[in-house]
Amino acid sequence: MCPDDKTVRPPPLALLAIEGRGLLDIPALLAAAPFLAAAPRGQPHPVMVLPGLGADDRSTIAIRSFLESLGYQVHGWGRGRNVRAPEADLSAVTTQIRKLQADSGLKVSLVGWSRGGIIAREVARQNPAAVRMVITLGSPFAAPGASNVRAVWRLLTGQKYEPPTPERVSRLASPIPVPSTSIYTRADGVVAWRACLEEEGGERENIEVNTTHIGLGFHAPALWVIADRLAQPPGTWKPFEPSPTLARWFPRSS
Repeated sequence: MCPDDKTVRPPPLALLAIEGRGLLDIPALLAAAPFLAAAPRGQPHPVMVLPGLGADDRSTIAIRSFLESLGYQVHGWGRGRNVRAPEADLSAVTTQIRKLQADSGLKVSLVGWSRGGIIAREVARQNPAAVRMVITLGSPFAAPGASNVRAVWRLLTGQKYEPPTPERVSRLASPIPVPSTSIYTRADGVVAWRACLEEEGGERENIEVNTTHIGLGFHAPALWVIADRLAQPPGTWKPFEPSPTLARWFPRSS
């Protein structure tokens, strides 16, 4: 059973206070370069990476650089900071992925961090013929109100945070019509980790990693998962299963 806005609470403020430790994943990522060099590689195809709330394409440079090294045609979203109203970016991102699909003749994979993942899912929901898969990182689509972003939203936009309506919450939480992988961490101090959970089954899965919300875009095991998922040939989706060597990096597998 999926969580919802009525039953999931925002993370404790104590977790938010120590979010900065996720930045330790940046030097650790450099040390993990030999490990990531052996990551699975799949058919080259377009991949768009969408940033989180208040962030722009600079925040996803580690993800994009890694995927470029694996041979994918990687694109940022090119829309500056992610601070507009919830529905404001759907049309523009849809236009982008349709063009990428038309130019390449291949479906586009979407990788979204936090709020970027929610946008990616909604774009896929509206354009399943153009999207190959969606991978989210700490995206609270199942209970978008269960977060500590209210103060951040006011700081970034000068506007009061308006929680999503029950109708929107229900829509965001419903499964999307393409394969989807949600990567989450129980140490998330920004959004409730339970709010990031898919209703597993079909071509949907949840994968836990050990980092913080800030660290998700630099965490080597999370990047490995993204590579593994993108490497699957179309029509051959299987749940992520780390090898015995890798299992210790994934709590639900160890």
